[in-house]
Amino acid sequence: MPLGMDKISQRTANHDRTQAHFVQEYRPLITAQNIHKAWGKIVAVSDLSIEIRRGELFGLLGPNGAGKSTTIGMLIGLVAPDSGSVEMNGRPPTDLATRSKIGFAPQSLSLYGELTGAENLEFFGALYGLAGQTLRERVKWALQLAGLEDRSRHRVSTYSGGMKRRLNIAVALVHKPDMLLLDEPTVGVDPQSRNHIFQWIEQLNREGLTILYTTHYMEEAQRLCQRVAIIDGGKLMALDTVDSLITKHGGGSLAQGTVDYVPSGVSLPGNLREGQWRHETTTPLEEITRLTQAGVRFQTVQITRPDLESVFLSLTGKTLRD
Repeated sequence: MPLGMDKISQRTANHDRTQAHFVQEYRPLITAQNIHKAWGKIVAVSDLSIEIRRGELFGLLGPNGAGKSTTIGMLIGLVAPDSGSVEMNGRPPTDLATRSKIGFAPQSLSLYGELTGAENLEFFGALYGLAGQTLRERVKWALQLAGLEDRSRHRVSTYSGGMKRRLNIAVALVHKPDMLLLDEPTVGVDPQSRNHIFQWIEQLNREGLTILYTTHYMEEAQRLCQRVAIIDGGKLMALDTVDSLITKHGGGSLAQGTVDYVPSGVSLPGNLREGQWRHETTTPLEEITRLTQAGVRFQTVQITRPDLESVFLSLTGKTLRD
């Protein structure tokens, strides 16, 4: 009986992270060298070095308490490292002219609920020195990008969670920064807004905007980011392209399915219990083909490829930490 492959599922569609616009070598936009920060006796970040290249979409991942927030603060000049250095375009991020080139959309919404969407954009744009026709054009552009033109004159307090999140990102973009920092940009949003944000981020990155993206949703980082840094305990655990991280740290694929018949003398690798087969391997298709040719009959087969979540758990452990 031929192998029934009708239910094979492979989680590989988003593994092609080497996008066409990322083939070239980018010049560094932000360089952090051996940065260290302690809060009293608690070491938040220890001897951390990261380079974010101009034009890339860079992911920063880590469990709770890993040091992500402190790292972000040092990268954008809000937190001074105890030692080490951070530069953006060759200058410290504390330099006002340098800091004005950074757009930051924090996880906690930074919006004024009693102002309209347009008024929020006008206010924050003015803080960055925009005025007159330039400010009006940037506000119009940001509203269109966020899909909020029809609600631009409504108070933000009346917005849905997804609308507020989109406006929060628009505020970070209104002054046309060189780098956009997105901290958990899809927390608490509906599926439509989440998809809109994904498309929005991908469009901005294709146009050349450097984006630093933090999230605890591994599938988001795997879809969007070209390179990812994973930190834990304030230390850099790994930094590479998504594909390379999965190859190095993701482990084998999981092959599983329902077995109808195993010929005498044929031994199935892995575990077979009550007709249900599970086997972790780096060569799932080759092994399934070999077993089929040996006479094993499968009713269903499913192959689950390793992904960024596998990498994350391998490097940081599976124990829940709050």
